[in-house]
Amino acid sequence: MMKAWGLGIAALTAILSAGPPASAADPDPSDWPAVLDAAEGQSVYFNAWGGSQNINDYIRWVADEVKDRFGVTLNHVKLDDTANAVAAVVAEKTAGKDDGGSVDLVWINGENFVSMQEKGLLAKGFATKLPNWRYVDTANPSVTTDSTVSTNGQESPWGGAKMVFFVDTARSGPVADMPTDTDSLLKWAKANPGQFSYPALPDFIGSSFLKQVLIEQADDPSVLAKPVDEATFAAVTAPLWAWLDALRPALWRGGRDYPQNYPAMKQLLADGELGIIFAFNPAEASAAIAAGELPDTVRSFVFPGGTLGNTHFVAIPYNSGSKAAAMVVADFLLSPEAQLRKEDPKYWGDPTVLAMDKLPVEDRDAFANLDRGVATLAPADLGPVLPEPDASWMTRIEAEWKRRYGS
Repeated sequence: MMKAWGLGIAALTAILSAGPPASAADPDPSDWPAVLDAAEGQSVYFNAWGGSQNINDYIRWVADEVKDRFGVTLNHVKLDDTANAVAAVVAEKTAGKDDGGSVDLVWINGENFVSMQEKGLLAKGFATKLPNWRYVDTANPSVTTDSTVSTNGQESPWGGAKMVFFVDTARSGPVADMPTDTDSLLKWAKANPGQFSYPALPDFIGSSFLKQVLIEQADDPSVLAKPVDEATFAAVTAPLWAWLDALRPALWRGGRDYPQNYPAMKQLLADGELGIIFAFNPAEASAAIAAGELPDTVRSFVFPGGTLGNTHFVAIPYNSGSKAAAMVVADFLLSPEAQLRKEDPKYWGDPTVLAMDKLPVEDRDAFANLDRGVATLAPADLGPVLPEPDASWMTRIEAEWKRRYGS
């Protein structure tokens, strides 16, 4: 991967702080027929996490559909960390490659989005002009705000997320006996040594778990909505490190090792090595049961006081040479057909970003009739949503976590 070696700090700062160059060739999604004409025959390199077979299969289905319907070739560039796609665009901008970049569409949210937006690495706003935007649940503030930052239409929402915990009730007991907050989770882990862990940072699920702990343990969670202040960082995060220090001896393998990601945790639950795991998808347990990856005795639970929730998006880098085709893919991802398939646990189980009252009756009925699976909590049982902290907190916390526990 290219790195920006050899540039002075001032020069690099000037490059990264400059906005994307204006381009008369950028498609205007308000003129959708012209976008469709320009998109036909283009290829889109979609940089998206590749660590889940059902998600990979879903993206392959999307690729088949956009090829047949629009003449767009969608190539899934499988990532293990979205930061790699961000770094690639940074390197291209540093090298002056302002067109024909290697990333045409990226699955993104949180600090990666904020970093790209701040550095001028994203195409101008397009999402709110897409034809299928009319179906989006705009009453949900997380479809237009990402980690407290306005998306400015530079991200198109793709799916919802809510942290949910899973337990194999045949081994670990009924859901009614499971932890109800991070304090009781710590007690459970100490009483069941080796039966709990979380993915090593910077894995997205691991970072999300630390956000949950931080929000619950912080003396004043309201400060997390503002950018991190280095002068108060140690004091604000002290309860987080104290909680993690207390947890570490009770972790799987005594905290000497961590699962790589969610699929690794899921396998450890299936193998009986972990008693409780968690994901950012309320239907994940049901989907895993349907796929034969988890026993049918696994059930879901949440903390009554709330768990972390957000929206994930797709965005177009400023230097994509296939912006029209990327917009066509983003719009198809918002279609009722694609969103319905994505929410079906047989394919993925990812919650929709569409508003049911905006859909045609037949689509609304199709969503209502979905079999969400034996382990999926009803929407009314998912509890309150805890909002994401400002993205700057996790950038700083990930660095501190690596210093404390990364070895």
